[in-house]
Amino acid sequence: MSTIPEAHYRKLEQLYLSANVQQLFSGSDIGVAYGKAEITLPVDPKYFHGAQAIHGATYFKLLDDAAYFAVASLVTDVFIVTSSFQINLLRPVNSGTLRAVGTVRSVGKSLFVAEATLYNERGKEVAFGTGQFMRTAQPWENLPGWETDTQV
Repeated sequence: MSTIPEAHYRKLEQLYLSANVQQLFSGSDIGVAYGKAEITLPVDPKYFHGAQAIHGATYFKLLDDAAYFAVASLVTDVFIVTSSFQINLLRPVNSGTLRAVGTVRSVGKSLFVAEATLYNERGKEVAFGTGQFMRTAQPWENLPGWETDTQV
């Protein structure tokens, strides 16, 4: 059982939602739990490439964020960063809602590995990825958008 307080997960969710880049991904939502994160995004034509399907940059963002926040759920003291991420695109999407599920695969002293899978609204896998994430020296509390008074 996790000893990490639920407030940490809620702070991470708020950090995700308050990030400036989220202005480009309207309607996105996130849920964080111990070693896991789930992100949803309604499909919008503004994410399409020339062939009228979701651009790979959107796949990457959802996969990276889901894996990232799965790892961040375990790290309560400092900000982490993505150090590498491998993505595999399986099929195009042009409607519905995307759902990315991230889970932690490996925990080290300063390096973490997590994976994420992206599903269409029918639950079919459309992409997957694996990333490496590293601890930084920057405390969470020093980040803009980190709500230190979030209550459970």
